[in-house]
Amino acid sequence: MIDETLQISIFGLGYIGLPTASLFANQGINVTGVARNKERLSMINEGKSPLDEPGLDQLVHSAVKLGKLHATDDGIKAAENSDVMIIIVPTPMDDLNRADLSAVKSTSETISKCLKPGNLVIVESTVPQGTCHNIVIPILEKSGLKAGKDFSVAYTPERAIPNNTIYEMTHNARVIGGIDKKSVDTAASLYSKITEGEIIKVKNLITAETIKLIENTYRDVNIALSNEIAMICEGLGVDAIEAINAANHHPRVNIHTPGPGVGGHCLAIDPYFIVEIAELNGLEAPIIKTARHINEGMPKHILKLINEALCEVGKSIKNSNIGILGVAYKGNVADARETPARPLINLLKKSDSNVYAHDPHTPKDIIKSLGAEPADLYKVLNCDCVVLVTDHDEYKQIKPEMITKKVLVCTRPILDPNKFTSEGVIFKGVGRG
Repeated sequence: MIDETLQISIFGLGYIGLPTASLFANQGINVTGVARNKERLSMINEGKSPLDEPGLDQLVHSAVKLGKLHATDDGIKAAENSDVMIIIVPTPMDDLNRADLSAVKSTSETISKCLKPGNLVIVESTVPQGTCHNIVIPILEKSGLKAGKDFSVAYTPERAIPNNTIYEMTHNARVIGGIDKKSVDTAASLYSKITEGEIIKVKNLITAETIKLIENTYRDVNIALSNEIAMICEGLGVDAIEAINAANHHPRVNIHTPGPGVGGHCLAIDPYFIVEIAELNGLEAPIIKTARHINEGMPKHILKLINEALCEVGKSIKNSNIGILGVAYKGNVADARETPARPLINLLKKSDSNVYAHDPHTPKDIIKSLGAEPADLYKVLNCDCVVLVTDHDEYKQIKPEMITKKVLVCTRPILDPNKFTSEGVIFKGVGRG
């Protein structure tokens, strides 16, 4: 059972770490959040959220006001004073599409220096299968303590999406695996404090690690299927959006929506973790690799549509002004991690285009970092070709007369092509045959 004197330290105060810390703190548990960014730490300690996520600012403010949440960059001190240490640090890919576990390793090293008998270490970071057993536990055991005997280890993947994180964290099912029954039961008791969702206990750590990767790989493969169908339909003159929507009325069919590719901290990365471990063990993952190839190739396909659209009005992509509507990886969020807008912008610049981008949610400095010139909506809509990349609600209000040069490439099915073509707009869309 979890008592009122419990001390938790959470390593990583990003999109998952900060909401997790705030939820525990609002349940009256003492939480120390650990991060490196001084500005972020300062904002949190002032009771403000540095992240744009509905409901998070109120949660952080309440947690700090209760005196239950404190943020620091001193990981050693945080671990020394804690009973439970939760690792929620980033696990990006390196240039070879392998997991960069440097943050997981360094955090484990920090914790190992102050590990005490009876402690529980929980990993939430998305990692390749076997990471807890092969990397985290050996580092923790440098403390001289033995996992499963002197301290507990559990793994529980987060299941939350931007713009709905708080609700999903408190309502979605929570999968928990551990090195032994005590580890699983203790972690389950802890997370039951912040979720109404079902607690699913699985037999071991590697099963829990695998479940997270399966979930995101399923979605990536599904989207790849829809993108492949869309490109075939374009060549056959078939409206793939209409066909997919109708097919989904079958009780056992659920094809996702085609688009410019996938992004975010999960779908574009997690499938490679399965591929990495499979190949290290002499196994193959051809479907997963093909799905990644299709989705990563969508920006190149969008470039083809842009070229075709400009050709229809007698223009070359070279020296043309291209306006990008949305750089976030999905609608109504600011998150541009692994966004398909980045490779599309790079391809456009290699084609000697002038690229301008507007996004009502994503800060201008992020737009610049992606390689585009930040611009207002009016300027983007007045470009030689307008390319809708992100399905923000704001863009659903765009009307044909607002596209002044009459060339539009729509990578998300949020605008009716018939309305635009009837007004003389050259309309190209993913799957719009």
